[in-house]
Amino acid sequence: MKLIADLHTHTLASPHAYSTLTENIVQGEKNGLKILAMTDHASSMGDSPHEWHHHNQTVLPRMIYNTFVLRGIEANIIDNIGRIDVSEDLLKKLDWVVASYHWGEGNKSEITNSYIKLLENPHVSCIGHSDTARFEYDLKEVCKACHTYQKAMELNVSRIRDDWKTEQREFYKKMLTVCAEEKAFVVVNTDSHFWNTVGSFEPALKLISEVGFPEELVLNADQEKVKQLVIRKNGVDVFKDVFK
Repeated sequence: MKLIADLHTHTLASPHAYSTLTENIVQGEKNGLKILAMTDHASSMGDSPHEWHHHNQTVLPRMIYNTFVLRGIEANIIDNIGRIDVSEDLLKKLDWVVASYHWGEGNKSEITNSYIKLLENPHVSCIGHSDTARFEYDLKEVCKACHTYQKAMELNVSRIRDDWKTEQREFYKKMLTVCAEEKAFVVVNTDSHFWNTVGSFEPALKLISEVGFPEELVLNADQEKVKQLVIRKNGVDVFKDVFK
């Protein structure tokens, strides 16, 4: 299986990351990427860039070298009713929104309902790194909602790249199994904070193979599926005149 997009990457605009957008793109192209989303952290992360950074992504060319650049963000889920720390005005300017828990607490029912409410938001594209143990949720119900709203569950490569992360790998095996049962999309993202891992998906592809997860449900194995999810977000074909 060949993946053509990495839809969760950070630049040095998120100060705990260390590469430029251009460096990420160059590495991605070496790994065969056609699409890359820049998803620096939203405002409530302690070292997030100023909101202007996200608004000003409109200055970026759609094509940088041979890569189509999606204007994105990693939003923080700020409560247990599915709200995120991104204004409606900014959400409408973005192509791709990863929404993740980074802090907080809640019981299984609360986190489950929060994820489902989040997926109802037309601007949210995928749930990010949902493997954190303290944010336990009902996988079946959330994957059902992913299918209903045609959003994606993220298989986050950074969480399984190290050999000792056995709990995370077991979680993602279970997630893949349930996503297959519920016919929910999975998007494989590197969550890169340095250029050297952009487009490097091997640990995730190994899990996908082990589980026998169907390729047709891997969102970023299909350029057209990525395009359609992005277009549905705002009802605008940002790929017009670029990808035929």
